[in-house]
Amino acid sequence: MAENHVALLLTPEGWELLSSLPPYDPSEALSLGRSLREEGHSPDLVAAALTQQRLRERAAAKFGPFAQQMLFTADGLEQATRLTVSAHHAARYAAAGVTKVADLGCGIGGDAVALAGLDLPVLAVDRDEAAAALATINLMPFPHASVECADALEIDLVERGVDAVFADPARRAAGRRITDPEQWSPALSQVLALREAVPALGVKVAPGIDHAALPSDAHTQWVSVDGDVVEAAIWCGPLAPEGPGRSAMLLRSGTDGASACTLVDPSTTDPSQPPVQVNPIGSPDDLGSLIHVPDGAAVRAGLVAHLCETLDARPVGPRIGYLTGERLPDEATAPFVRSFRLTEVLPLRLKALRSRSRELGIGRLEILKRGVDVSPDALRASLRLSGQESETWILTRVGDKAKGAVLVVEPITGASSAHSPT
Repeated sequence: MAENHVALLLTPEGWELLSSLPPYDPSEALSLGRSLREEGHSPDLVAAALTQQRLRERAAAKFGPFAQQMLFTADGLEQATRLTVSAHHAARYAAAGVTKVADLGCGIGGDAVALAGLDLPVLAVDRDEAAAALATINLMPFPHASVECADALEIDLVERGVDAVFADPARRAAGRRITDPEQWSPALSQVLALREAVPALGVKVAPGIDHAALPSDAHTQWVSVDGDVVEAAIWCGPLAPEGPGRSAMLLRSGTDGASACTLVDPSTTDPSQPPVQVNPIGSPDDLGSLIHVPDGAAVRAGLVAHLCETLDARPVGPRIGYLTGERLPDEATAPFVRSFRLTEVLPLRLKALRSRSRELGIGRLEILKRGVDVSPDALRASLRLSGQESETWILTRVGDKAKGAVLVVEPITGASSAHSPT
């Protein structure tokens, strides 16, 4: 279906129709479709054009104003790298001084666009015909970029003058995520083997990848955008000036563009080793006056122990990423944690929580949770909230006995907002 949708738009009539349409407006879509059909356009072409406009509207969150000049499929858009992230990918290649990058498994060409935007010659490759067609359109503004529909592993990189590779293996089959890196297409080991010919290799991988699957001599970085963990990437050779290890990068949207900050654990030189575990507090009585909620990228990168050392803090429970202590984060650490002042500890019992909410007149409730089988939305509904007051609750397991508890907290003004509420 996606291929038919793309093929219709790549005809002269399809391209002209698409170019003539206004930005997508859901309230006008039905009437616009009807008028276009009355003008003589085929129903299939009209449906394809309106679908593309709807995808472009969605794509604005990832690609900004560039989205209105690009073509998408629903799957391609979902899997595409956000422009803010791909720009940082491209910056690594530019800083390494490479002269031609092969984007293997390029999809719709999001990363290739960012690379070409820095005047780097790019060879974009994808074996899916529809994806390659879209990438060709999306890379049209860049004369130093080319696209081939081929198996990524069959390209002779050296013969093509490629001295750097970015690879994005397919991690889905029949709409389902594949967790085993050796079942990706191509397998992670096959992609990493490309270093024998081209040492400057970057590989986009799933954020939940097992650390044991990471190469010990490379640098792996987890990235979150506005609090959402969006990817991890393995950087090899000259693309990893940090050296072997793990790090977290935070990107935040702002009126002046995206800002970035990075947290590296200097004690981690082998990213394939399991993260260091820190013993939790013994009981709720050991809770400090502060609760710190680390950003998801720092948690995925195995930097919780590093944050504990920096903050002089400990986890509130076994294998729980929430930390407690008395020290506020310094300037370098603050972006990677959201800090709260603890005001009260309550048992995780619905009847007591309902009475409290009613007595205090709580109408707005921010809920963060980890390690407990409670739905925040279901809990809010059960509490029957009404009133003008607001509170923030953290639902989690506390102490080495892992008892469920509700931590009533107050956000510390000026502290980082690294974790989105649930």
